[in-house]
Order: sequence, then C-alpha cells, then structure tokens
Amino acid sequence: MKGILGKKIGMTQIFTEEGRVIPVTVVEAGPMVVTQIKTQETDGYNAIQVGYDDIKSKNVTKPLKGHFEKAGTEYRRTLREFIVEDPAAYKIGQEIKVDIFAEGNKVDVTGISKGKGTQGTIKRHNASRGPMTHGSKSHRLSGSLGAGTTPGRVFKGQTMSGRMGNEQVTVQNLEIAKIDTERNLLLIKGAIPGPKSGMLTIKQTVKAE
Repeated sequence: MKGILGKKIGMTQIFTEEGRVIPVTVVEAGPMVVTQIKTQETDGYNAIQVGYDDIKSKNVTKPLKGHFEKAGTEYRRTLREFIVEDPAAYKIGQEIKVDIFAEGNKVDVTGISKGKGTQGTIKRHNASRGPMTHGSKSHRLSGSLGAGTTPGRVFKGQTMSGRMGNEQVTVQNLEIAKIDTERNLLLIKGAIPGPKSGMLTIKQTVKAE
C-alpha cells in the first residue's frame, strides 16, 4: 500500500500538449519520516507509523518527546499509520517522499471537509422551499415531519437542520496529473475535500480500473 500525508495548497489548472485545460488541486506531500514499525508478532498487524510536518519542541508533550527520542527522529506535528505487507522493507528514520507515486497513478484522498456550521434543510439536504406569496409563512421551514396520530413520533434519520460539514470525507479514484519531486508537490485532477492548509491522507486507490 502506497500512502503519504500532505497539506492542501489550493486549486489551479495545467495544460496538456494538445492545449486541453485540466483543473488540479496542488498538495504539498511529505516528506514524512518512519517513527515506528509494527509487526504481526509484536503488535498483531503489519504497519508503519509515520510523522509529518515539523513542530517546535515547546509544543510537543513529554510522552511524544520520549517516543520521538526513542526513534531518533525530529519532532513531528502529525502521526499516522499505514498498513503495509512487508514492514521489513522499512527502517526507522527512513524518509518517504512523493516519488513513491508516478504520473497517472490513481489515488484515494481523505480529508476533513469545510465546516458550514448549523444549516437548515434547504442547504443541508437540498429540500424545496415553501410558497413565497399568498400569505404563506413557511418559506424555508422544514415542513411536515410525518403523520400526527400514527406513528405519533419522528422517525430516526429524518432530514432536519443541524451541523453541516467538518466530517471526514474520502474521494476515490483520482488521477495524479503531475509530480514535482523538487518541491514535494502532487497535482491531483479535480477537487479534494478540506480547506487550504488542511491535512490530507493520500493512498493508492482501492478501486483501480
């Protein structure tokens, strides 16, 4: 399983040799460092723990400082695990960069979507509004939630107003349009979840065609 952590920089566009415009999202991916190796014998599964993004010493907790010092690596802001088939292929302190991917590879991108706060049913669930004239007082209200006497309650899962966004979202089967190994940049076709500077996990897709 190929995977890397990154930050969303923003969107732009590139041009093919034929002059076709391709909208892309720019991601600053890696480098990340291996901070721990987990094996079937010791932990019950095969994985590597990686650290991404530098952080000042004063902002690291004592337990994490001990963890990084044991690994002999610099302090990192974010720690994640990636499941791997052969943990012996990695070493503690090893750097993983964008060159693990190639142009044309398909990836799944996971991030936290933009938070919208509390929203009504029209924006949150694409509901229709009520009449705007003829004395109507129900312009953007939810409307009926069900029958009154039977069942006499609101069913679970009813589309109502509430918190929108700020959830983990995964967009699958996106294509890497371009790689800049010198600046650790991935240009991924299309839009991906999250705000600018949002953390992203980019993995080899599970739905390869």
